[in-house]
Amino acid sequence: MAKGQVFDRAVVIVLDSVGCGAMPDAARFGDAGADTLGHIRDAVGLSVPVMADLGLSRILTGVGERGAPTGASGRMAERSNGKDTTVGHWELVGIVSEQAFPTYPQGFPPEVLEPIERAIGRRFLAFGPYSGTDVIRDHGAEHVRTGRPIVYTSGDSVFQVAAHEEVIPPAELWRICEVARGLLDGPHRVGRVIARPFVGTAEAGFTRTANRHDYSVPPPAPTLLDRLTGRGDAVVAVGKIADIYDGRGITRSLSSKSNADGVQQTLDLIGARGDEALVFTNLVEFDSHYGHRRDPAGYRDCLQAFDADLPRLVEALGPRDALFITADHGNDPTYRGTDHTREYVPVLAVGQGLRPADLGTLESFADLGATLAENFGVEVAAGRSFLGRLAR
Repeated sequence: MAKGQVFDRAVVIVLDSVGCGAMPDAARFGDAGADTLGHIRDAVGLSVPVMADLGLSRILTGVGERGAPTGASGRMAERSNGKDTTVGHWELVGIVSEQAFPTYPQGFPPEVLEPIERAIGRRFLAFGPYSGTDVIRDHGAEHVRTGRPIVYTSGDSVFQVAAHEEVIPPAELWRICEVARGLLDGPHRVGRVIARPFVGTAEAGFTRTANRHDYSVPPPAPTLLDRLTGRGDAVVAVGKIADIYDGRGITRSLSSKSNADGVQQTLDLIGARGDEALVFTNLVEFDSHYGHRRDPAGYRDCLQAFDADLPRLVEALGPRDALFITADHGNDPTYRGTDHTREYVPVLAVGQGLRPADLGTLESFADLGATLAENFGVEVAAGRSFLGRLAR
């Protein structure tokens, strides 16, 4: 046990894209005035009393608060040059990215596509930024007819490849993405290559499946996860966490089919009373199902469903456990476009050994990583720990 250790096990849940207000530099990213949580509340109403009671009410009012907060809470600023999943998650575990990954608002140029096409022996149906559900709706039939994989991007640094599972089986699609990942380097080193399998027919509609796989750039320096596993501590990942970190610093990875499944797997891990130092979960549906699709009512319902599950997570915590809830960027469903938004993210913390501190505005997502690092007696490259403000 590290000197001054406040908890023996941390459970970190990332609510993918649940931002809480535009950063001061949001205009530079085209996101002035964005506010994922605030605009959902204003547009369609939002009742998340459990998160409000844990401390979300210090950041956002009018969401069901019932009294003085029982947990610690604040908001964290993003220091990295970006607003995507990769840089957000890296910063959460101690790495600030100064250089942004490349994006392709006009689509991928021939010097990107042609080497990959030669390597895989197939030509692409290539498009620029596109909604993942819209691109298979609009071009799925042509893909089925021609056998050509669909390539598209978004406002983020992603190279996405969609294919019907009966035309290109998932294992072959994954191989295509592995080839692309290896070739996308230098000035075209995108943050993620993503396999997007789908099923269905043009007549009945096409639907994406759970066989998605992400191929990320490896973190450029040791993360909190590397520090923990490097000394023999266990880190268990739930959801797409292992993909985001290219498998680095992960002892065991559990895939999840939905937010509800991810919550249940996290709950099972908490209840099993294992010896892991960190359980690290990403719940992606806020972002993938509702943020990018600009569906504020669906986003609200997804938040309220998580809030309804949250008491089970809190009640399952052991006396030496700590639960942290945060996010990796924003994705305001009321905002123009379909891209992530440059926002602060909330951080909520609860556990028997933690006091209900008002953390205010923290300088970096990495402050969370630094807090966990100090607790476990390891070091990360960035961030300022707030552990001393949590200890009872």
